[in-house]
Amino acid sequence: MANVVELSYYPVKGCAGISASEAMVTSAGLAHDRAFMVVSDDGVFRTQRRHPGLALILPGIDAVGERLTLRAPGHDEVAVDVDTTGERRPVELFGAPYRGIDQGDTVAEWLSDVLGTSSRLVRVPPEHDRVTDGRTPGTAGWADSGALHVLSRSSLDLLNEKIAERGAEPLSMNRFRPNIVIGGWDVPHTEDRAHRVLVGDTELAYAKLAVRCAVTLVDQERGAKDGPEPIRTLAGYRRGAVGTVFGAKFSVLRQGKVAVGDEVDVTVWGEAEA
Repeated sequence: MANVVELSYYPVKGCAGISASEAMVTSAGLAHDRAFMVVSDDGVFRTQRRHPGLALILPGIDAVGERLTLRAPGHDEVAVDVDTTGERRPVELFGAPYRGIDQGDTVAEWLSDVLGTSSRLVRVPPEHDRVTDGRTPGTAGWADSGALHVLSRSSLDLLNEKIAERGAEPLSMNRFRPNIVIGGWDVPHTEDRAHRVLVGDTELAYAKLAVRCAVTLVDQERGAKDGPEPIRTLAGYRRGAVGTVFGAKFSVLRQGKVAVGDEVDVTVWGEAEA
C-alpha cells in the first residue's frame, strides 16, 4: 500500500522547509507554501542557484499566516506581522511579471545582512491569480511551476544506487525540496504515471514532470554548492525533451487535509507527460 511518508512546506521560496505531520491543501498547494519570496531591490526573485545561503534561513509561521519568523546561524531571530493589505510592488519570477506585497524594512535589513546583498521580502497578494501550465493547469504562489511537488522514496533510492556506482555519497530527500513524499511504490518514478490521485481529503491531478536545476547541487544543511550530483547522474538516465527530470508536479482538484500515513489511491494511470 502506498502512503504519505513525509510532508514539507516552504513558507519563503528558496529558504528551508518545515516538516509537518499534517497540512491543509489549498488550490495553491500546502498551506503557506511559497507564500513569501526574497527579491532584489528591483523585484527579481532570489534563488539558491545564486544565493545558496538561503537554505540556512529557517522560517516559522503561525497557523493563520499572520506572524512570520526567520532564523539563521549567527543572527538574531527576526519576526514580522504579515502584511496582506499594503501597496503592491512589481516583482519578477522567471521573467514573468507579478505583484507582491512588501513586508517592510526590518525584515529587508535582516535578509540583506544574512545574504550579503540588498534584499526585500514580498508576500503573495490575496488577489494573486497566477495560472500554472501542464497536463492539468492549476495555480501556485511563488512555487516554480506547480502547486505540489511529489516524489517517491523508490525514485530517490534508485538515484542513490546509481550515484553509489560512481563512488559518490547518497543524497537526502531535501535536495529536491518536495512537498509530498510517497512510500510503498516499489517501482521508481511511479509518480510520473499517477494522473489522478486521492490522498487524505484531497484529489490531485498530474500536471508535468519536475525539471531539475542547479538548486539540487546545494547541500541544504551547509547552504553551499556540493559538486556535480545529482545532475550528473540524472542526466544519464532521466534526460527528456524538457530537460533533466525527477519527480512530478500536481495540481489540486479538491482541497482538504492530508497527513503522514494517509493512503495514496491512484484512480487514473497514464504515461508521463512533460
